[in-house]
Amino acid sequence: MDRTPPQVARLALACLDLTSLNEVDTEADIAVLCERAAGPHGRVAAVCVWPRLAAFARTHLPPDIGVAAVANFPAGGSDIGLAVRDTGRIVQAGAQEVDVVLPWRALAAGDERVCTDLLAAVRRACEGLVLKVILESGDLQHPALIRRASEIALAEGADFLKTSTGKTTTGATPLAAQVMLDSIAADATARARAGFKASGGVRTVADAARYIGLVADTLGSDAVSPMRFRIGASSLLGDIEAVLGGGAAPARTHGY
Repeated sequence: MDRTPPQVARLALACLDLTSLNEVDTEADIAVLCERAAGPHGRVAAVCVWPRLAAFARTHLPPDIGVAAVANFPAGGSDIGLAVRDTGRIVQAGAQEVDVVLPWRALAAGDERVCTDLLAAVRRACEGLVLKVILESGDLQHPALIRRASEIALAEGADFLKTSTGKTTTGATPLAAQVMLDSIAADATARARAGFKASGGVRTVADAARYIGLVADTLGSDAVSPMRFRIGASSLLGDIEAVLGGGAAPARTHGY
């Protein structure tokens, strides 16, 4: 289905995880982020912050905007205890969503066990919350590795497959997205429930349109909703506001 730029902008806004993951972020920065999350054109799906700022974000947002926070981020190491401690802080903060980095270097080295063990431990630690698994697809590079990372994440209960931390050279790409979406579609237990999150380098409504189209073509138009599709970004909101008549993008962006 062909959508006009305003239609894409409204859909992207509803599916946006408005993100601030700068190391120097303060409560003042997150207060600004939360204010922008409920703007004149509509509300985003969630805000995504560090665990230390998740409780602050929760108290500064309306109940219908979720709070996501990151675990094992951004390095994606193999320390299961660290990932579980991050997750525990997120749960205690009252957040609704956990974005955890898969130990992608271990996977590339052939160590699948640490990936399954870490994700299983994180899934247990955040039972009832939305779990998004960051594959760092730009660094995995090879479609076979991205596919295997997707399969592991889905098997361990991921609710979303997410492309990138946004902290490496290559973020979301259509090729990686298609591999991840195909993995969801091929999984009998995931194809009707799991979602996809494009993160890293999605800055314009035109960028968003590309991923919206991939999701609709692979998982069906019903999957293009906040329940199964997210975009992790900050500067995208400025372009959405411009397309919808809100003016130019602000000079300062938050994170991705």
